[in-house]
Amino acid sequence: VAIGARRRDRLDDLAERIRAGGGGVLTLDLDVTDEQQCRTAVERTRAELGGLDVLVNNAGVMLLGTIVGADPEDWRRMLHTNVLGLMYMTHAAIEGMVEQGSGDVVNVSSVAGRTARLGAGVYNASKWAVNAFSESLRQEVTQRGVRIGLVEPGAVATELSSHITQEAARRQSQEMAQGMRTLDPEDIARAVLYLVTQPAHVAVNEVLVRPTDQQR
Repeated sequence: VAIGARRRDRLDDLAERIRAGGGGVLTLDLDVTDEQQCRTAVERTRAELGGLDVLVNNAGVMLLGTIVGADPEDWRRMLHTNVLGLMYMTHAAIEGMVEQGSGDVVNVSSVAGRTARLGAGVYNASKWAVNAFSESLRQEVTQRGVRIGLVEPGAVATELSSHITQEAARRQSQEMAQGMRTLDPEDIARAVLYLVTQPAHVAVNEVLVRPTDQQR
């Protein structure tokens, strides 16, 4: 597999775990908001691993907060990462998949891509954009052997909420997570694996995964 991220320490830790489990791994320094880095990552993957069969777009930020009083820089950061970054990676990979007549693109969206909530407007918008882009692309390539899937997690035990810049929104998000049994990242990985291991004639286009305790 090839893995890409901005933070080299996280990348190296994951690569070590993959190798310890007997897997081979190519590590890529990657900022998905840089279109050229996305193209280079795909080119290196194909050159060094012999091809590209599955792309999982999992980079994202969740900068919740009210629209009134917001810092528009938070909006730009979310849209650049959650939407444009995903589009750049997909654009770099999809042509080769179409040419080979097979491939899977899995876009990690969110339950926030289904239901708009006060205090999450721009994050909602970024995930609704992911869902719309994914469905349009699915219609474009599904008869050419390429499957497009969405995984929409609810609350997952990650560091996403720690990046929220509005203090009240950060506190509310963290308190909500503390009040339930959140999902683990492995739960989402299993959902991704389910999508990409179906027989070629089966396309699972959308999987919504919430904690049992999560109401919305």
